[in-house]
Amino acid sequence: MKYTPSLQTKYSKEIIPALTKEFNYKTVMQVPKLEKIILNQGVGQAVADKKLIETAQDELTIIAGQKAVKTYSKKDISNFKLRKGMPIGVKVTLRRSKMYEFLERLICISLPRIRDFNGVNSKFDGRGNYSLGIQEQIIFPEIDLDKISKIMGLEMTFVTSAKTDEEGYALLKEFGIPFKNIKKN
Repeated sequence: MKYTPSLQTKYSKEIIPALTKEFNYKTVMQVPKLEKIILNQGVGQAVADKKLIETAQDELTIIAGQKAVKTYSKKDISNFKLRKGMPIGVKVTLRRSKMYEFLERLICISLPRIRDFNGVNSKFDGRGNYSLGIQEQIIFPEIDLDKISKIMGLEMTFVTSAKTDEEGYALLKEFGIPFKNIKKN
């Protein structure tokens, strides 16, 4: 028997019918879906300390459950002592079952661990995609607090096939992302 993440099952059994009813879609193919989640961590201090980039890569690999890759600078910036080709960040792109597993861990375990948490902002990019910034990587239970050398932020981008922000908002709301209760734009 093949393993299927519970959010993937929820998408096909509950979310598709709910969105079809809400937006009056004619076919199942019109229903927006979550295509990928991109995790990105900028490590600007890596210019001075080379070990930070390795640590960030290891931590992001542990968080995502998939190997993170380094990102490199595209040009020289003398004010930041930055040369073209220097590693300045790490990223990982999650798709299919790993994406659903990460989303479930994020919603059920990690977000509730944020201090004074009262929901995430509902600011979309105009095309149904959503970005979420987290200030501390230690909200993820996979990170061992004793081995942390520096607390760093993390950026997550949820790429959907939605055509509008309303559709993207409805999709992510159905998945269970805890948006703040404010009026949509």
